[in-house]
Amino acid sequence: HRTAPGLELEYNEAGIAEGFGHMNTLTASEAIADASAAMTYLQGRRDVGGRGVGMMGFCFGGHLTYLMACELPIAAAASFYGGGIAVGAPGNDGPATVTRTAKIKGRILCFFGANDGYIPKEQVAQIREALTAAKVRGEVVVYPGVGHGFFCDERADFDAASADDAWRRVTSLFKSELA
Repeated sequence: HRTAPGLELEYNEAGIAEGFGHMNTLTASEAIADASAAMTYLQGRRDVGGRGVGMMGFCFGGHLTYLMACELPIAAAASFYGGGIAVGAPGNDGPATVTRTAKIKGRILCFFGANDGYIPKEQVAQIREALTAAKVRGEVVVYPGVGHGFFCDERADFDAASADDAWRRVTSLFKSELA
């Protein structure tokens, strides 16, 4: 919404390429400000209840979910194959997101495919180690034999068994932390 308000792209090679161009202009500070404003709006609504705010994101959204769990009072977060968490921040705006892990106050689940060509195993290990070192209530789940995008049934990497297990874990997380 910052770089191209109202833009809708096709889920194809051209749309993904254009989306990456817009994604690369967003900074961590802008994303945090936007998510904070959205939380304030939601918390001010009478029809919104529960014990806190949850967040879920995929790919770049998975990175943003992890970042928001670090920077905002997110009670439950589900980060699906969040690329770049261990190596940078959106827009190169500050230190790598993983260095902020100790600030996570809620519970977080991070999902990855063992065969993800975009997120090396070493980066997944860094995330796991950071969560453990900070004693964050969180878990890193790595699904064997699957790649990036395993949850999306429009991708070649879709894996129904992994997607079903991840969804069961997410609904359990949100039920236990937010309901």
